[in-house]
Amino acid sequence: MKQVLLILCLFPFFTFAQNAQRPRCADQPVYRQFDFWVGEWDVFATNGQQAGTSKVERLLDSCVLLENWQSAGGSSGKSFNAYNGAKAKWQQYWVDNSGGVTEYLNGRFENGSMIMQTEKIPLPNQSFRIMRMTFTPLSKDKVRQHGESSTDGGQSWKTDFDLEYRRKQ
Repeated sequence: MKQVLLILCLFPFFTFAQNAQRPRCADQPVYRQFDFWVGEWDVFATNGQQAGTSKVERLLDSCVLLENWQSAGGSSGKSFNAYNGAKAKWQQYWVDNSGGVTEYLNGRFENGSMIMQTEKIPLPNQSFRIMRMTFTPLSKDKVRQHGESSTDGGQSWKTDFDLEYRRKQ
């Protein structure tokens, strides 16, 4: 019984020591790859019309980026973006006010851009779709977000949206 009590009393100290040894996300370069998207943005479509606004912020000791999106048409959504060290992939979980949910589980930082891609999403006609978003910094005050989809396993891609994030002054 004394041994059990001793273990229970020491457990919080072992847990603290174990957590204290983990490197902080803010200190690891892989967790900083998407920092170019952090900020407050006015977002425009390729036709020059404002598509919405966005605020992207770091959370949980810089382990997560949270986007708060508000479209010009009144819809809204949030995305949670994080590097999954166990899978060595960036991932995004998008939710919106119409009940939409999209999981981009296959993300990577490549050639200066963040590329987020879904698994195969089943469609009603027995086929499937893959969605991909590419975030490319155009300058310190502009980011392009290009959304595409493929119904042939990634052989060809169709543009779904093409947005330019302009940092609010």
